[in-house]
Amino acid sequence: MNSTDSPTSTDGPDSNDSPLRQEPTPRDEAPQFVLPLVVRIERNAPPSRTDALETAARAVVVMLSDERSSGDGEWAARVRDWQDARIRKVVRRARGAEWRKASELPGITVTGGGAEVRVFPPVPLDGWPRELSKLQVSGTELEDPEEPAGDVGPGHALIWLNPELRMSTGKEMAQVGHGAQLLWWDMDEAERTAWRDAGFPLAVRTAAAGRWTELAASGLPTVRDAGFTEIAPGSVTVVADHPVRD
Repeated sequence: MNSTDSPTSTDGPDSNDSPLRQEPTPRDEAPQFVLPLVVRIERNAPPSRTDALETAARAVVVMLSDERSSGDGEWAARVRDWQDARIRKVVRRARGAEWRKASELPGITVTGGGAEVRVFPPVPLDGWPRELSKLQVSGTELEDPEEPAGDVGPGHALIWLNPELRMSTGKEMAQVGHGAQLLWWDMDEAERTAWRDAGFPLAVRTAAAGRWTELAASGLPTVRDAGFTEIAPGSVTVVADHPVRD
């Protein structure tokens, strides 16, 4: 599922040149890149929805924190080009031989309770590898066998979904990935180190209506969708909250 709208590493949510803004900005003139994510969905053993969402969100920050994505790393130039333009993520799905072929490409596979998501270094918007471009992007729908636990342990970041929006699971995966990225950029170096060393623990939950109103007005990192697919432009999809401490 194609999704966009999260700020760059130097832009906060209210920056005048942030991809969260709806009017054209200089970022639209830059070459456009996309961060591909592929979720493994085997026909007889699909992951649960929340597990897939949390694994996708964690995959994004695993990519951002990888040494290959910064400095003189082999992916660093592509990551910088991606962050200098509109931040786009596309979630596709694969199984069987498709998953095995995708796993042979450079990237990182992140696992959850039962979910597997492989994140790849950014690619040009019109320059996808053949093994990824043929994978299906629309209609990714997963379910939770039971309601996710309400309690979240210390050290977990919380990524809240808007209870008023209906999105496909693929769209939600891209949105929570945006939220995790925003949160990573909102942290200072000590917070990043602690979160990374703990393995990026996080939880994705749908907020209650009253709680969502508070979150949206809280000043926490907030994702607004560009409205290319499924929902209206400017819709607030996600609010990300810092890890809970002891």
